[in-house]
Amino acid sequence: MKPGEIPRLHPHLRFQWEPAQEAYVLLYPEGMVKLNGSAGEILAVCNGERSVAEIIGLLTEKFPEAPDIETDIIDFLVTAHTNQWLVSD
Repeated sequence: MKPGEIPRLHPHLRFQWEPAQEAYVLLYPEGMVKLNGSAGEILAVCNGERSVAEIIGLLTEKFPEAPDIETDIIDFLVTAHTNQWLVSD
């Protein structure tokens, strides 16, 4: 994904915190995907208004101790886009 792209959740999915799973999840008509902590943090800031560059900046500020966070964020965004969890303009 390019720095200027603005990712947003696919319209057929719902992202939410699931207390029973103690994790963020993606809900879709046929089921659910339980997300790990990093994936949940990234998707939580993909609101359809922030660019990839803004998402990286926000999460880098929130987690300054995380090594290679920019690469990890981009890798996840690409995976989420490939899995059609995210769409972008």
